[in-house]
Amino acid sequence: MQTSRNFVIFVYMNTLHSNTGSYRNLKAYRKAEVIYDLTYYFCEKYLKRGDRTIDQMVQAARSGKQNIVEGNAVSATSIETFLKLLGVARGSLQELLKDYEDYLRVRNLRLWESDSKEVEAMRKLGKEHEDSAFFLSLAQSRSDEVIANMTIVLIYQADALLNGYIQMHYNKFLQEGGFREKLTRERLSCRNNK
Repeated sequence: MQTSRNFVIFVYMNTLHSNTGSYRNLKAYRKAEVIYDLTYYFCEKYLKRGDRTIDQMVQAARSGKQNIVEGNAVSATSIETFLKLLGVARGSLQELLKDYEDYLRVRNLRLWESDSKEVEAMRKLGKEHEDSAFFLSLAQSRSDEVIANMTIVLIYQADALLNGYIQMHYNKFLQEGGFREKLTRERLSCRNNK
């Protein structure tokens, strides 16, 4: 019986990980990594040392990325925790979004309108490229206004991806249950087979 239960745990964990894969394979993670790198660059270049906003922005960007990593790590045993951590990642990125919008507003810089040609071009770049090196090379020759707006577009894309992951896994949990439910079914099956 113990061997059967261990096999069920092994199969379930491998099935879940084959569905979610490594966090590095998640588009939301790769986008969050770009957001972190751009934010770090932006803060170092455009904010003054000692400004508390630097720590807040960098930490919000880091939290957005790291909670995806942590959520993926626990996904094999707790869909509930996985969903909570993806929610925390979204919340952190929303906080960062407001910091960028505040930066633009208080400096009387332009926030790109959602239907502008700049947003459309950035959405396209965000879909085509997932590596930080590409976006950091763009940032080298762009103003603070442009970098802030680029990052804002990427945050919206990451948010949409995270929301999609949350909905998909929530629906899967409703239909199939989680780790605990699968163990309960296996335990009941073992009892019934005695």
